[in-house]
Parts: sequence; C-alpha cells; structure tokens
Amino acid sequence: MTAALTATCIAPFAPVSGRDLQVPLVQGGSCTYANFDYAASAPALATVTDRIAELLPFYASVHRGAGYASRISTASYEDARASVSRFVGADRDQVVVFTRNTTDSLNLLATAVPGDVVVLDVEHHANLLPWKSSRVVEAADTVTETVRRLAAELTRAPAALLAVTGASNVTGEVLPIAELAELAHSCGARILVDGAQLVPHRRVDLAASGVDYLAFSGHKLYAPFGAGVLVGRRDWLDTAEPYLAGGGAVREVALDRTEWACAPARHEAGSPNVLGAAALAAACDTLAGFDTDAAARHEEELCSRLVEGLRDIDGVELLRLWDDSSDCVGIVTFTVDGFEPGEVAAYLSAEHGIGVRDGRFCAHPLLARVGRSGGAVRASLGLGSSSDDVERLISALRYLVAGERSWSYAKTDGLWSPSPETRARLADAGAGASECV
Repeated sequence: MTAALTATCIAPFAPVSGRDLQVPLVQGGSCTYANFDYAASAPALATVTDRIAELLPFYASVHRGAGYASRISTASYEDARASVSRFVGADRDQVVVFTRNTTDSLNLLATAVPGDVVVLDVEHHANLLPWKSSRVVEAADTVTETVRRLAAELTRAPAALLAVTGASNVTGEVLPIAELAELAHSCGARILVDGAQLVPHRRVDLAASGVDYLAFSGHKLYAPFGAGVLVGRRDWLDTAEPYLAGGGAVREVALDRTEWACAPARHEAGSPNVLGAAALAAACDTLAGFDTDAAARHEEELCSRLVEGLRDIDGVELLRLWDDSSDCVGIVTFTVDGFEPGEVAAYLSAEHGIGVRDGRFCAHPLLARVGRSGGAVRASLGLGSSSDDVERLISALRYLVAGERSWSYAKTDGLWSPSPETRARLADAGAGASECV
C-alpha cells in the first residue's frame, strides 16, 4: 500500500444508515460492510430516518382530508415542495413536481417538450430513451470540443431542448452546465439537466446557472424512500397533457369534459408518496446545512486516494470520457485485466464485504464508446465513506491481481457468484441477473 494511503485517516462526513452493518464472508466470519455503491442508491442520512419516524404516526390522506393527521400530512407534503425549491435555487416561474425518480421525471418532461431534443451519446438510458424526437450528438474526446459540437447542432436546426447529464453516472465527470445553459438559450432552446449524479455531490442553483429543468432522485440523495423530482419552468408543464389521468390532477370533471389543474397537481394524480417527499425534503434541508467546502474536501481527498491506489495496481485501467475534464464527483470506474467485471464484484463482496457496481450502468452507448461493451466495475463514494473503506478496496484488488483470492467463482445465468455460496441468506435465495446492467 502506498504511503499516501496510510497518511491521515478520513472519517465519514455524516452519519448514514447501515454504516455499521455486519455482513458475512464466504470463507467464514463477518466484517463491517464497505459501501461503494452510492451512485446506484445512497443510504439514508440519520436525519432522514428520524424525519420518517416522526411523521409516520401522522401518515394519512393528502389534500382531501379534514382530520388532524391529514392536515399534518398535507402540510408536510407541501412543505417538502418548498424545501426542494429552496435547495436547488428554483426561480419564481419554476415549479416542483414530485415523481418516483429521475427516470420518471424525464419521461414526464418528454410529454411536455414541444419540439426536438438534442442529447449526447454518453447519456444514461433515462436521458436517451424517453424523448419523442431526439437528435443525438457524438461526444468528442474533450469537453471543449463536445460543447462546440452541441453548439453546431443547436445552430444547424431549431431545437426545443438540450438535455444533458450534470455528471456522468459512469465516470463522474462534470459538464459545465451554466455554459451549456447560456449556449442553449442563445440558440432559442431550453436546457434540462439530469442531476441524478450531480445533485448528491454539488449544490445546483437553477436561478444562478440558468438551468430551465432539473431532475433528480431521492434514493441517490440519501433519501431512499421512493421519491424524485422534476423542477422546471411551468409553462410547458401547465399546457402538457397530464402525466397520469385521475384524481388530484383536475379542477372539475363532467361526463363530457374535464378541466385539468395546473402544475404541479396536473402531473401528480393519485395519492402521493408523502413519506418519500418528506424524506427527500429532509435530505435537502440537511445537505443545505452542511459546510459545502468541507463536504467537497472529504470527497475529493477520498477520491484522490482511490484513484492513486488503483493506478498503482498492475492491470487496473480507469475509464474516462474527456481528456480535459478536471471536475469529477466521487465515482471511479475501472476494469481489471483477466477478470470479468461481475467476477471482480462478486469477489469483493464475498471475501471482503465490499459492495461495488458492475455492468454497463444503463449507459450502453457510453461503454461501447470507451471500448468496454463487456462492462466495468464502478466504485462510488458518499458522505458515509471513509479512508478505511478506500484502503480495504485497494488492498482487496491487490490480492486479486496477485492471485491470492481464497474462493472459486462461477457464472450462472449471467451472474457471478461464489462456488459454493456459503452465506446463508444468499445460498437460500435466488438472485437473477438484471436486464439493465
């Protein structure tokens, strides 16, 4: 292990659920779980679970109940909307619509866009597939040239929307969203930022950046209770067909006509996820109270240690999109020569109690672009990460490359697992491979 990795111990920045979780090891015994899968779903902040516990006794119907509990639930739901709006610096003409997650938010917006959508070929599937009329721009080897290509496409023909990721879910690289907002507006278009990976790591100010629409998920923002948001200009949302037709989305219904409500109610038919919205708001309020610079230093130091350690291991290759990108969130994706990504992930989990992500991360064109159509391994950091976690991951990979693993692994139905599987719950349960890897 390098000297840099054994220097200062970096503790978790904030308490999160599962930080002390003990997991079984295939060779026997157990250890504290090392979570490197924040980019998929982050654990709940302690303040979030506290808020849910506080609200649960008052859980009741929203907007249409006269009882005390219903009034409390309604107030909590609408207060959550205000918290989200403050957290992202929403402008006066921007509205907060609660959804299930980022994918749901983007599909909702896709029903409202009155024209073509320009996207990059390196987007998550959620920002590639929903658009009814999309024009895909091939990303260049640098951010600078990629922005030029987007400018050329927006200038070539009118577009209603430029839809871009704030931070890549594969490499963590951050795009200059304020610059892209200015570019879109100069060409008569609006901009949507897929903030699923950016918002948990960076404060986004919509009014200051000029971003028109922002989508993100609670389950990536330390609020894993099934809520997401679309924040954006209300004119498109007020005139679009309701995302769901049903109760709560209407002003008046007769057998021969329906008068729909304006946004956000227009797109929130049915009983809403009150607890999910409250959890998301609690996460926003907690993150807003943190020392932003200190949180950024925590992530940067851990990420630097991880990158340095991985680069020091023979056969490990880090994935990057752009040669000139200098800003990244806490996501590090890599491959290990001689091992399939799923095999690496299974080994890390089974023998070292380390959780990573493997596959193509619902970004198949991006992985094909970087020559890794077979997938890669992603280690993502968060507020609950520590230098001890980083050192464990690097040490485990050194053992793997040195041929010092202690168990055998087999691939069945696309899924790598220890052979035999001795961890009781996994040995007794069927776990199939996901189609969206």
